[in-house]
Amino acid sequence: MLVLAVDNPKLAGQHRTNNEPSCTQRGERLLDYSTILYDVEDGILTITLNRPEALNAFTNDMMFELINACDRADADDNVKAIIVTGAGRGFCAGADLSRGASTFDSGAREDKHDSINRDGGGRLTLRIYELNKPIIAAVNGAAVGVGVTMTLAMDIRLASSAAKFGFVFARRGIVPEACSSYFLPRAVGISKALEWCYSGRVFPAQEAMDGGLLRSLHEPEDLLPAARAIAEDIRDNAAPVSVALTRHMMWKMLGADHPMEAHKVDSRGIHYRGKSDDSKEGVMAFLEKRDAQFPNKVSTDLPQYYPWWEEPQFK
Repeated sequence: MLVLAVDNPKLAGQHRTNNEPSCTQRGERLLDYSTILYDVEDGILTITLNRPEALNAFTNDMMFELINACDRADADDNVKAIIVTGAGRGFCAGADLSRGASTFDSGAREDKHDSINRDGGGRLTLRIYELNKPIIAAVNGAAVGVGVTMTLAMDIRLASSAAKFGFVFARRGIVPEACSSYFLPRAVGISKALEWCYSGRVFPAQEAMDGGLLRSLHEPEDLLPAARAIAEDIRDNAAPVSVALTRHMMWKMLGADHPMEAHKVDSRGIHYRGKSDDSKEGVMAFLEKRDAQFPNKVSTDLPQYYPWWEEPQFK
């Protein structure tokens, strides 16, 4: 097992806009994470939210560290898939409320801006949305507020039968965050999304499963093995560049206004990937009845039409 530790400097791994470089590109010194664990084993990265004494409540430091972890995973060709889970009995209990009544008051923050402070959960889910690696949420316990909305930009969600979920924002006098007004209706439909957000109630894992939020439920001891089995299947059988392109194609097409947009990207993908070494290897491995050994790397071999979208800016 390779265990990596990186610092949470306030500038590290911030969501990049206007082609702003990542912390590793800027050459900043990296030290220890304080709110997450970053473990790579056999090509699978497990990110563990690691504030168990606070049910892994979300803080600014955790946001920066998770964004930095995404940067590092994208830069590492050894990482084929990512699993996110929580330490202890919770996944993430939502925002850290230790500041009391001023918890959500951006004007009371040390890092306040003259205009609008960007929502930290949104900065995280936007970075997850940009990932070139598949990401799986293994929800082991309570996932409330940002604890559940951060998972909406993840590709596959599994949960323990002991997990609970809650879109509690209206009960705290605020509104949904982490871009969840975009992600949640697309995951479960507008009616269910509004029901959960209007009421703000905490509900059991079975209701989340029935509502379409989850792929599957597992006994607590079976959750991580189930998530890892999905990650291993991707690692062992799929070309990483194809996986990266497929991830962006699917997520970006959620906002397309006509299937022609998909046809344009599909056609370019088949054109460029069809003449790649990966394509040749994939076909010959199938014909020769052997496992494929895909040579192309995400870090160097994404095709020239990538990215095909323009990233909107925060205004």
